[in-house]
Amino acid sequence: MNQQYILNTIQLFEYYKSLGDKTFNQLQEKDLFWQYNNNSNSIAIIVKHLCGNMLSRWTDFLTTDGEKEWRKRDEEFENDLKNKEELLHKWKEGWDCLFKALNSLTEKDLNNTVYIRNQGHTVTDAINRQLAHYASHIGQIMYIGKMIKDADWQSLSIPKGNSQQFNQEKFAKEKHDEHFTNEALGK
Repeated sequence: MNQQYILNTIQLFEYYKSLGDKTFNQLQEKDLFWQYNNNSNSIAIIVKHLCGNMLSRWTDFLTTDGEKEWRKRDEEFENDLKNKEELLHKWKEGWDCLFKALNSLTEKDLNNTVYIRNQGHTVTDAINRQLAHYASHIGQIMYIGKMIKDADWQSLSIPKGNSQQFNQEKFAKEKHDEHFTNEALGK
């Protein structure tokens, strides 16, 4: 493990954040609050949950349990956001906390132990846990956006039916090392 791991994970978090941003940009305000049914989450609820999780996990990341006493997780699944502006504020607040914590890490921090609900994790394991968690929720955000937009959805990766063309362009270039850029991740 080294500083490159920290840089790569920051790039991956930035990539997943960008997928959420690009989804929001395609949607009208009312779309952010749409629910398939009463038991389903809207994009607004998912954003509220992500923000709550990020603030809890990344505030004092190295020194306090990732499940803060002040967190009210169950309330994250009750929408009280009124508009897109409030949603984007929550989105930014969570990501700012995450990036502040990640940018403060050093290589020597990676093998330290941090706790989430009293369960020990190496810093590396805790980062990986959150990366997987956030990617799954951002996938949900994208899926909801795609359902709402239907045929008007603008693909955030290789558009359906364009895989062969995309691969031809990629294989026409010389091999090179490309570390976790948007292009390397499929966009």
